[in-house]
Formats: sequence, structure tokens, C-alpha cells
Amino acid sequence: MRAFLFVLDSLGIGGAPDAAAFGDEGADTLGHIAEFCAAGAADRAGLRAGPLTLPNMGARGLFHAARLSSGGLPVGVVLPETINGVYGAAEEVSRGKDTPSGHWEIAGTPVRFDWGYFPDTGDAFPEALVDRICADGGVPGILGNCHASGTDIIARLGEEHLRTGKPICYTSSDSVFQIAAHEESFGLERLLELCQTVRRLLDPYNIGRVIARPFTGRTARDFVRTGNRRDYAVLPPEPTLLDRLSEAGRTVHAIGKIADIFAHQGIGRTIKADGNEALFDASLRAIAEAADGDLVFTNFVDFDMLYGHRRDVAGYAAALEAFDRRLPELDAVLVPGDIVILTGDHGCDPTWRGTDHTRERVPVLLFGPDVATRPIGIIKGFAGIGETVARHLGIAPGPHGRSFL
Repeated sequence: MRAFLFVLDSLGIGGAPDAAAFGDEGADTLGHIAEFCAAGAADRAGLRAGPLTLPNMGARGLFHAARLSSGGLPVGVVLPETINGVYGAAEEVSRGKDTPSGHWEIAGTPVRFDWGYFPDTGDAFPEALVDRICADGGVPGILGNCHASGTDIIARLGEEHLRTGKPICYTSSDSVFQIAAHEESFGLERLLELCQTVRRLLDPYNIGRVIARPFTGRTARDFVRTGNRRDYAVLPPEPTLLDRLSEAGRTVHAIGKIADIFAHQGIGRTIKADGNEALFDASLRAIAEAADGDLVFTNFVDFDMLYGHRRDVAGYAAALEAFDRRLPELDAVLVPGDIVILTGDHGCDPTWRGTDHTRERVPVLLFGPDVATRPIGIIKGFAGIGETVARHLGIAPGPHGRSFL
């Protein structure tokens, strides 16, 4: 038996019972994208037009899961005649709505503590921290020192960065410290070393991730972030599904930023790829090579990074439709004993205010050659996803969550 766990980064389906506590009551990533598509507000010449069309995920129960979560079907979608697989929705119990919290909880380890965050007004980073970064990191100073959108701040400060050699440092409402630097003039390896230094300095602040954001180009008109992003995360607070699988002699094939999210703990094989299409290709190759008892774990980051945070409804819709068109390729390589789980780690409603993640339930769609169709309702906690993988692969259950197989 093998398991393939695909996280469609930020694919929320609304309905989180604690959304108001996060300022997100009414947020619904999938529902609002569908609503905009149905109204013609997500038409873009040369990209897509019309209602949101996801026949393959719909046939796995996506829209039924959305109705379970938010109380109504997404506007304008076509319901399939039949569903093939297990479907439901899961609500997060971790205290954050960030990438590490969502993924760790999916892997059976909820985050019960509060992350550290930087203030959203004035200077984001304490003067003492900035001084240590400059001294230990060997840089003449930093630019930014604020909450910002990554693409916006690179456009605004990239040319000054090229002149001065000062890295661009910024944060968001997540527990992150992000460093943007030119991949050639500053140097990719130097940027990654600086991020590792900052990771060490931030441990007393309980910040979840330091993210390297390399870019190329010469002017604000042509700056572009490259695919060499790296995330430096703290270790999960206790062993995850990945650790348990590794201890049992199984291989965890970590695709995309999965290894970074788990601080490379419990990872057997790391495969990097840039963009959803390349990530899908890498996943198919890993599936072809995965042995009995292995897990292929992929994060499809474009939904969140390129479209959710940038509030690009048409881009998000087109990316969902492109992913959906490729699912038959996945079906074609499954063999008896395989299961696939499609899910999300949080929401990032592109119609919502601001540019940050949104607190939402996520879909849980499980299918495979031997999987019987049935609904599983609303699952308390994402940990049931990881425990389902554990049960399927025949390893001992963890302390959180329960398999829904």
C-alpha cells in the first residue's frame, strides 16, 4: 500500500467556526472564486472565462465538501452525476492559520502554542535584532523593516538593494521573517547563509519561518522572484507522521516546500520543483518510484503564493482548472492499494480584505482503486488526515486525531 498526500496550498472552503476570532468570518476561498467566475468577474483574455469548471475534483466530492462546510454549493458549478471517493471537510484546531501549523496538523501534530509575530505598524523588527543581523550576517544594514507584499517591496526597494547591498527584510501577519535579495549581485548562497543566521537569532522570538526570496532583474520593471525560495522552519513540537514513517523504514518523498516546512525532519527524499505544473510532474515521477509503504507528500504552492496573497481571482481560478485537468494523469498511475488525499492547509480568499491567509475549513478528498464512496462529514482537526495515512500504511496511530478509514 502507498499514500499520496497533495496539499493545494490555501484551498479553503469557508465555514470555520472560529473564523470571527481571526477577523475572517465569511471568508470562503473556493466559494468566492466560484461566485466571481459565475458573474464574469474572473474572465481574463487568454487565460480563462465563464463559470468555475472542476469536473474531476467535483467527481471526488469537492463541491459536496464545500456544501458541508459553508452550507451552500459554490455558485455556478456543475455537480457530478456520481462521486467516486471519500469526501468531507476538516476544521483546524491549531492556533494559527499559517503554513507550518496547517501542515504539521495534517501530519498529526497540532500547534497548541502561540507563534511570535512582529508589529504591523512602525518598524517591524526590534533595533537590537537588526543590529545582530547586520553584525552576524555581515551586511551593511537592511531595507524594508515592515509588513509588506513580497512583489511590491521588491519593486519598491530592489534598485536601492542593488546599489547598497542591503537585503530587503519584511514580514506579514504570519509568523515569518522574509529576506529578499538579488540572486546574482547579492548571491544565492550568501542569501541562504544569511537566512540560516537569522533563523538562529529568531529562536527566542518564537518565529515560525525565515523565508529566502531571491529575485533577478535590473529595474523595478523587470524584477522577478525565482524558484530558489527556501523556508527555514523551527522543528515541530513533537514527532509527526513523517517521523513515524521514517522510523518504520518507509520513505517520505517530500516534493516542493514540504521538507522545508518540516525542517527536513522525517524526510527520506527531497524533490524541488518550481510551479504547480512542475510539482505535478515531480509527483508523478515520485509515484512511479515509490515503494510499498511509502508516502509522496506534495505542496502545490502557486495557489497561495501567486494568486491568494496577490488577490488574483482569475489566476487562482485558472490554476484550479489547470490542476483539475491533470487529475486523470494521476488516476492512470494508481494501482490497487494506493490512496490519494487532496486537501488544503488554510484559506487565502483572493476576494478578502488584505493580503493574508484566511481561517477556513479545508476539503478532504480521498480516492483510489479500492476506495468506496461515502461522506465523512466535518472532521474536528486536520490530524485525522495524517492518521488515515498512518492506518492505511500500517503504522501505529499517533496521539492526536483518528483515521476516517
